[in-house]
Amino acid sequence: MPEIIAAQRTNQERACTISVIIPLLNEEESLQELSARLEEVLSFMAPHAYEVLFIDDGSTDNSFRILTTIHQRNPRFKALRFRRNYGKSAALAVGFSRANGEVVITMDADLQDDPNELPALVAKLHEGYDLVSGWKKKRYDPWHKTIPSKLFNAVVSRTSGIRLHDFNCGLKAYRSDVVKALTIYGDMHRYIPALAHWEGFRVTELAVQHHPRKFGVSKFGAKRFVTGFLDLLTVLFTTKYVKRPLHLFGTVGTVLVLAGFAIELTLTIEWFLGLTYLSNRPLVLVGVLLIIVGVQLISMGLLGELIVKNSLRGTEQYLLREEL
Repeated sequence: MPEIIAAQRTNQERACTISVIIPLLNEEESLQELSARLEEVLSFMAPHAYEVLFIDDGSTDNSFRILTTIHQRNPRFKALRFRRNYGKSAALAVGFSRANGEVVITMDADLQDDPNELPALVAKLHEGYDLVSGWKKKRYDPWHKTIPSKLFNAVVSRTSGIRLHDFNCGLKAYRSDVVKALTIYGDMHRYIPALAHWEGFRVTELAVQHHPRKFGVSKFGAKRFVTGFLDLLTVLFTTKYVKRPLHLFGTVGTVLVLAGFAIELTLTIEWFLGLTYLSNRPLVLVGVLLIIVGVQLISMGLLGELIVKNSLRGTEQYLLREEL
């Protein structure tokens, strides 16, 4: 009998076509309304073929108690709770690992993301994309959030090579193979479209409706700007350069060596022509310093290449799009 029940549960999970993942922290006021609106939309989109996963990131209010009531009313609404606050990336990572749907949708729990946008996101996904990122074209947030956000999106667009207006929108739709391929930690949830793009997935964006916050306050403070910048460096290095460190260190090192060599060559020519004395030119030391630092960076890049070559030998993993 237990084997039959387990088999039925497995078949139900495989039948699930849409998984909605909602990280949350202290959102007790919004959960009932959000779940009711989601149930209405999902019952129309995929009746008996959806699941909603609430990931409680260590809430200290009554959020999980309310989630328990929602689950008792509709078992397709599931929830798990962390012992402490780990952050949004951790919540998404766990949600991605638990999702059973062919399509995975993420959204925030504060009612600023509109559940009525889900059909449009899925329709856009079926146009041939692997990830559709929401774009809060008209955003209802204070200026001290919108202005830094615009700067952040401009910098990430420039450095990542994929031009999106809103990388950090919580409302996104994915094919299941995208969420299973990505490794999310730290604050890397901000860079999911860039990570997917670098892995070869087809990424686009869709303008979505954004609502003013009805309850509570934002859970992200000024610290997110510092951690976001550091995570951008981490993302760039661990994705674009992790298997070719010489491209990063070698490029910077070569520029420094050439700059130092140009300085020393110019001063040497001036000294040879009697136009200057090297003993009273601090620029000589600057040139030498640039050359030394440049050589060290190039050497670091070469050592990194040796380490990568030895560590990845026979273990390279490549993502396949299709196979016949």
